[in-house]
Amino acid sequence: MPSHPIPRRLMLLTPILAAPALAEAQTLPTPREVTWTARDFRFHTGQVMPELRLHAVTLGAPSGEPVLILHGTGGTGQGLLSPQFGGPLFGPGQPLDAARYFIILPDALGAGRSAKPSDGLRAAFPRYNYADMVAAQHRLVTEGLGLSRLRLVLGNSMGGMHAWLWAVTHPEMMAAVVPMAAQPTEMASRNWMLRRLMIESIQRDPAYNQGNYTQQPPSLRMASVFYATATNGGTLAYQSLAPSRAAADRMVEERLAAPMPADANDFIYQWDSSRDYNPEPLLDRIRARVLAINSADDERNPPETGITQAAIARIPGARLHLIPASTETRGHGTTGNARFWAEELRGFLAG
Repeated sequence: MPSHPIPRRLMLLTPILAAPALAEAQTLPTPREVTWTARDFRFHTGQVMPELRLHAVTLGAPSGEPVLILHGTGGTGQGLLSPQFGGPLFGPGQPLDAARYFIILPDALGAGRSAKPSDGLRAAFPRYNYADMVAAQHRLVTEGLGLSRLRLVLGNSMGGMHAWLWAVTHPEMMAAVVPMAAQPTEMASRNWMLRRLMIESIQRDPAYNQGNYTQQPPSLRMASVFYATATNGGTLAYQSLAPSRAAADRMVEERLAAPMPADANDFIYQWDSSRDYNPEPLLDRIRARVLAINSADDERNPPETGITQAAIARIPGARLHLIPASTETRGHGTTGNARFWAEELRGFLAG
């Protein structure tokens, strides 16, 4: 699929070093940074930022078939170059071979090197939502990179929800969409309940001081570890990794000792942005081929509710690939390891 040339006057394109442990690093093209400014960006609230910085990493030549890949909450585009995710995907002969595809890995609004509260506005930063994040990605792709159509939009976790929104808000722009670890239904149930409790546990911490803290509030670390443990990891995997109280204690201590999220305001905004996510009423707008990939042990998107299956049944030709649970899978985190679904993606793209 041909792509449009990148407007040089709009882009700053510079080589960057790949992650040291990146699998197939010796055979991948050099990743490049893209930094672009969206002028007069209007949020869903009506607020306008005169300049909104957006950042991405790309692989491959801009003449390749364009593929947009979207990261999860708290992640970055660079993080998708990890051995677990990018390692089985982007090398020679792999499903998204960078010699064939132009791979775009943006930092979502509010994350990485894109504009975010910690840049200076703190809690005065516009309270963005997923629709704003997708609008920012769309402007980066169309205005910044000069692309009018994408071969594929693929996203994981939050990125999977963003992929569903891309499919319903820009239905003619992509040939195929692969949302992973996500449901095309309203943010609700335990997933939202725990997100709200995590957010409020930080906001109610006196050290948070309505977002005007001088040091990161201590609740940030505990809230992050609690939510991740409750909603990510897999039941069978946890039983295998922590079959005794002593082993479970060691896991908790290791997680509490690990570096915590960099900034409380950024963290709150990232999780709160999912509050009004609900593409379900617009599913009939989808024109792209759809392959949804979830794991059977996903704590945030439990398949036993049947709501994902019912929603996907409304989309002609759409298919759900459910990765069986095992001691090797990691619940909601399973799709972060591409070895579980890379060949499924290859077959889908060849169809």
